[in-house]
Amino acid sequence: MIQNFVNSFQKKSLKERFLLVMGILFLMSYLTLGILFIFMKPFPFPMQYNYRVAFGVLLIVYSIIRFTRIINDSKN
Repeated sequence: MIQNFVNSFQKKSLKERFLLVMGILFLMSYLTLGILFIFMKPFPFPMQYNYRVAFGVLLIVYSIIRFTRIINDSKN
């Protein structure tokens, strides 16, 4: 599987590789922000815990959707 990813990565143009790397970076940032919203105790914004968890879960779900889109795009 990793070999297939490397081969498809090498076949892409420079623009497609750049967009893939940017997609992966934003995927990681959404995932990290979601985890921080849920588990950070001294939160700098006045927000109820229920809303923080809901927003964190929303960010994590969005990062999973982006991950599936990146995987599906890399198969092409």
